[in-house]
Amino acid sequence: MSQLSRRRGLAALAALLSLTTAPPALAQAPAAPRGEPIRIAMIEGLSGPFANTGEAVFRNLVWAAERVNARGGVKLPEGARPLQIERFDSKNQAEEALSSLRLAVDRGIAIVTQGNSSAAASAIVEAINKHNERDPQRRQVFLNYSAVDPVLTNEKCSYWHFRFDAHADMRMTALMGVLREDKDLKRIYLIGQDYSFGQGVLREARRQLGQQRPDVQIVGDELHPMARIKDFLPYATKIKNSGAQAVLTGNWGNDLTLLVKAAREVGFEGRFYTFYGNALGAPAAIGDAGIGKVVAVADWFPNVPTPESEAFYRSFRERFSKPDEDYVHMRMQLMIESLAQAIERAGKVEAGAIAAALESADVSLAGQRGRMRAADHQFQQHLAVAVMDRQGAPGVKFDVEGSGYGFRVIRNFTPQQAEMSHACTMPRP
Repeated sequence: MSQLSRRRGLAALAALLSLTTAPPALAQAPAAPRGEPIRIAMIEGLSGPFANTGEAVFRNLVWAAERVNARGGVKLPEGARPLQIERFDSKNQAEEALSSLRLAVDRGIAIVTQGNSSAAASAIVEAINKHNERDPQRRQVFLNYSAVDPVLTNEKCSYWHFRFDAHADMRMTALMGVLREDKDLKRIYLIGQDYSFGQGVLREARRQLGQQRPDVQIVGDELHPMARIKDFLPYATKIKNSGAQAVLTGNWGNDLTLLVKAAREVGFEGRFYTFYGNALGAPAAIGDAGIGKVVAVADWFPNVPTPESEAFYRSFRERFSKPDEDYVHMRMQLMIESLAQAIERAGKVEAGAIAAALESADVSLAGQRGRMRAADHQFQQHLAVAVMDRQGAPGVKFDVEGSGYGFRVIRNFTPQQAEMSHACTMPRP
């Protein structure tokens, strides 16, 4: 075999063995410190129907890491080290996520982050629990930015898992704070993705509606296959024919965008109470019909009316200027800030030391503060509820993804107001 053929063969073998995907070209990043990088394995769906959500995560984590690196990196006794995000494509499948996790172990990566699937997150938690007990020299810590099934910080809580998003019941409580004041609402339709998160959202919706709005009739209550429905018109037709005045859904990604598009096509004029209706194509899909009717809950919105928030958002848009890149998550920024703080406190890049320091994480950025609750590893932070409106309307300085529509904040919840009790009894190493 020639030297050229040998090189080609080795390159092909490396491509076959790697589960990572090549990152898209990004704008020029600030210079980072020259020390050995602290690698963070991002395990996420980067192909398939929810690839856009995975790419949105990647941009957020890259931007957060760049900010840490631009100020000199993570300070350690041996010198400053930069953060580096390594991509692993789970294809939105739990088994693929576990394969990516095994590859991260083989590559000696101690810090794992994932979020856009509670099913995958649950599998990762269980796998890391077993791995850390079996192989304490190569332990891993798991930072979760979006998997919001409440059991992950309740019945299935783990010392090695830290959640930086408000869980589904917390988000539902915030949404219900607005819904219960909608006195004209008498009929509602519940719809969600058929997996642990979607099931949990509808279960909690039924419970909270029964407690806070027993006068509201649930005229539809159904789950649909996740990421497999291409045509939501039959669902939208049922929603309209039910006489529902509002829809409540935890759908995300294309499952949400296609649902609201179909609702617009059949002429549904009711409200959408959503967990994720504020971006990834949904505002543009529903258009003028969503003004005053699409409600979303999040840890932060671009139109939070403070100079710090505005400067934070403008900085992100300077870094990622394309309309389809416009989806910034404050919680992911606070997560990376918490990680950098924890590594500096630990004085080393080792999962056990990082986990111990993360339990007392307390960080602030752009006027937003968050702290980790040690008892269950659920991050405590602000929540806000916002309603869709046309850009330029009062309180809507910024639009979403160049759509001409943005979200006006109508309710703010302090970390103390958003906090909920837990049922975690955490085994500790």
